[in-house]
Amino acid sequence: MARPATVDAIDALLPQTQCTRCGYPDCRGYAEAIAAGSADIDRCPPGGAEGIARLAALTGRTPKPLDAACGSEGPRRLAVIDEAACIGCTRCIEACPVDCIVGAAKRMHTVIDPLCTGCELCLPACPVDCIALEDATPGASGWAAWSVAQAAQARERYRTRQVRRERDRQAQRERLDARSAALPSPSGGTDDARRAAAAAALARARERRER
Repeated sequence: MARPATVDAIDALLPQTQCTRCGYPDCRGYAEAIAAGSADIDRCPPGGAEGIARLAALTGRTPKPLDAACGSEGPRRLAVIDEAACIGCTRCIEACPVDCIVGAAKRMHTVIDPLCTGCELCLPACPVDCIALEDATPGASGWAAWSVAQAAQARERYRTRQVRRERDRQAQRERLDARSAALPSPSGGTDDARRAAAAAALARARERRER
């Protein structure tokens, strides 16, 4: 019989790869959906059969096979960048949920292997297809290829990245607001049509950046 489980307890049983294959934006989002009863426990390929068994034991739900629509269980993957082909566009850096890719604009990028969760989100982001995946744990999959310590590290790195990104967005909003406030006011005063149009343009730029 299903029984209530807290979001934190469910989240603790997820591998924190932040791969989005479950259909939610991150592991925490999936945990919230399970706790609310709007998602089943069979949607996490990185956790695999063992992950489903752990969630079933916690929630009292019946174990079931992994939902094939979400993918299949397999070895943990490691992203590898062909550094000779990398053009330094930084799109993979933006896509990585745990900040395991380092580099700078128009400079070679590389992956910090121990931090990579194998989420695969960097692959579609790369415009020159210079990222490949290697099996990091041949013969081992699900929780046999991952650990609680690695999941905890990935969770913390993801949270840190989220905080930094929100801080950057807020700083950008403040800069745009300051530019808007500093716009000169012609004879029409603060409600002048030119001032309003310029403020609207800045607001649109801010929205694009936030997206």
